[in-house]
Amino acid sequence: MANIVVLGGGVGGMSAAYEAQAALGRQHTVTLVSDRSYFQFTPSNPWVGVGWRGKEDITIDLPPLMSRHGIKFVSQGAKQVRPDSNEIELNDGTSLPYDYLIISTGPELAFDEIAGLGPEHHTQSVCTVDHALEAHKNWEAFCKDPGPIIVGAVQGASCYGPAYEYAMIMETDLRKRKLRDRVPMTFVTSEPYVGHLGLGGVGDTKGMLESEMRKRHIRWICNAKVDRVDAGTMHVTEFNDDGSEKKKHELPFKYSMMLPAFRGVPATRGVEGLNNPRGFILVDKYQRNPKFPNVFAVGVCIAIPPLEATPVPVGVPKTGYMIESMVTAAVENIADLIAGKEPHKIPTWSALCLADFGDKGAAFVAQPQIPPRNVNWSAEGVWVHYAKIAFEKYFLRKMRKGTTEPFYEKYVLGMLNINKIKNPAE
Repeated sequence: MANIVVLGGGVGGMSAAYEAQAALGRQHTVTLVSDRSYFQFTPSNPWVGVGWRGKEDITIDLPPLMSRHGIKFVSQGAKQVRPDSNEIELNDGTSLPYDYLIISTGPELAFDEIAGLGPEHHTQSVCTVDHALEAHKNWEAFCKDPGPIIVGAVQGASCYGPAYEYAMIMETDLRKRKLRDRVPMTFVTSEPYVGHLGLGGVGDTKGMLESEMRKRHIRWICNAKVDRVDAGTMHVTEFNDDGSEKKKHELPFKYSMMLPAFRGVPATRGVEGLNNPRGFILVDKYQRNPKFPNVFAVGVCIAIPPLEATPVPVGVPKTGYMIESMVTAAVENIADLIAGKEPHKIPTWSALCLADFGDKGAAFVAQPQIPPRNVNWSAEGVWVHYAKIAFEKYFLRKMRKGTTEPFYEKYVLGMLNINKIKNPAE
């Protein structure tokens, strides 16, 4: 009997626990370790940030859910992964042994790398549901006394979609409140151009997002490095495409949400051969760590080199569709190892995203995620807004039921067909 431990209770971790149990059978033990007692549907956090969702709408209590599905649950969280001895030191001082480990911790949010950044200082975040709840509290206070808004993503960020979503959702909410005319908005991003997304753009995301921001009167600054954030002022250096300094900005704001850079979590950092200098887990084409062959990793915690050299550092995102394919590969390859075979499954690493703008939205498909691509497609419309709302309900229902169907591929591509948009995978 093998003992499979999944570290992390997010999208990747939950999916890995369910898939491991389904693929390997009840004769093996699957244990989910998380430092939270609940699962949160992170893509809904921009809605939470303006009060369109509450925490109870997008979270699921994990202990009874895992018990119902026959998966052991450990809520202490990990203090240190020790792959040399095949165990995890937990925060309560005990150790959890494993035969196979799937790391899906997500990232640590590196607010401390920029003075004044983050919810403990002068900017908001929608990276976690608790951050988004705090952002909403401050949003309501802001709407009573509005002023300039700055929104975007700092240097080294590797997740740009929520910044665009929150900018558009805030703009929509301000129009609903009849406050839009009192709020100048600026989008500040490390991307070399609007719609780069860490992917070199997908389809016409550059033209599409630029056009949308023009329609909504949101100005933008690209190739931007945030130097520091003071109360009410963001200090930004803008660079030319050749890397030379273009302009210094001192941007006033009354409300700001800036996505931070990511790094690996403390529990997995500092292990030679396990991670890169930023703490992200090193994996081969089978999602397996090269030094520790019984350790796999999926999702935002893995190391992916930047797509290209840019004037300001830009990371590569890991979207849900991509994570889904990583999970399936990791689980199938563990099944191979248990059966005495060599791993065979290679994930597709494709990107598929629904980005909500509050009143409409944008969808894109990149297959594979890194260009050149076989599919390079984007579209926008009111249907995307409703598709994301429906997908949220579908996804949470799937998590509660413990099904292992390929939800991104099946549901999102299905929504494209339902809305009479050509299926780009065909």
